[in-house]
Amino acid sequence: MISTTPLRPGPGIGIVLLVGTFTLMGQTNIHEGARWLGAARQVPEFTVPETKAAWTRRRGEIRATLGRLLGELPPRPAGFPVKTLSREDRGDFVVEKFQFDNGAGATVPGYLLVPKAASARKKAPAILYCHQHGGQYGKGGKEELFIAGNPVPVAPGPELARRGFVVIAIDAYCFGERDGKGPGGPNEKGGAGEMTASKFNLWLGRSLWGMMLRDDLMALDYVCSRPEVDAARVGVTGFSMGATRAWWLLALDDRLKTGVPVACLTRYQNLTAHGKLSAHGIYYFVPGMLRHFDTEAVIACIAPRPVLFMTGEEDGGSPADGIRTIEARVRPVWRLVGKDSDYASELYPGLGHQYLPEMWEKTLAWFDKHLKPH
Repeated sequence: MISTTPLRPGPGIGIVLLVGTFTLMGQTNIHEGARWLGAARQVPEFTVPETKAAWTRRRGEIRATLGRLLGELPPRPAGFPVKTLSREDRGDFVVEKFQFDNGAGATVPGYLLVPKAASARKKAPAILYCHQHGGQYGKGGKEELFIAGNPVPVAPGPELARRGFVVIAIDAYCFGERDGKGPGGPNEKGGAGEMTASKFNLWLGRSLWGMMLRDDLMALDYVCSRPEVDAARVGVTGFSMGATRAWWLLALDDRLKTGVPVACLTRYQNLTAHGKLSAHGIYYFVPGMLRHFDTEAVIACIAPRPVLFMTGEEDGGSPADGIRTIEARVRPVWRLVGKDSDYASELYPGLGHQYLPEMWEKTLAWFDKHLKPH
């Protein structure tokens, strides 16, 4: 089932509209974007092989294609130095502010929360926390970890740490302490800085999205190297842009054992057909993606690991018909590998782009279930 939350029937259920090569089910109000899709090159359909061995090969091919699409990313440096800038005792846990050179011209700041009960002898599970976009360029990992309601109803960093998780969060390109530190310098902040960073990376044959994920993977490298962390029990979560970072990272790296992406599960053809490309910033778009597959191919690469998606049914940036299509196409993968119940996707009727208290409670329960011993 796509949701344990009761769903209202959407408008036009049962209607199928064919526009060129694009099929959109369950909607009667179709945007001009559907015509553009119909006139474009047909997106290859994602199909699931009949055997596990065949799926393993196909998964490798998809991952290789994703790597090429993200662009010519500089290799991540091995054993890169991380500088601890400060340590603060918060009672049950310690907060470390750190930074590292990403080897591509940028300094990446971040925060690490370490429960005092964690040690080299008693290793703890860890969470990579990915912050949102929301046009809040001056805010990054710090603001989401330590401030309630931005967007998580509680301050997620301290709560996760008190529950025994090591927590790491970095500032993505153009956000937090990195706002105004792109190719345009301090005179280009916010959206202007984001656009310039995207332009610069395109000139180098790579995407801004690829570089953002590269930094996230370096954060994962770091947290997995910490003596207090059990590298076999690391999860990832985030809201909005943070959710998209989370599911891409899950698809790309098996070190992440589970994840909870909240409020962003977007099938790109459906987003276009609904005329909602403006719901996402320039960072979001990977050149050439639809020449190969849509979002379901990325999501399928997460299998057989457990993942929980939670999305508002009225969230314009994640059309609900696309979410249903994704599930219909990827659940057979989890079923093929014998993990059908480990794919969970919940749609919340009447909810827009929000993070509800019950979503947070389900996030905690999910990580407790999949990252803690029982």
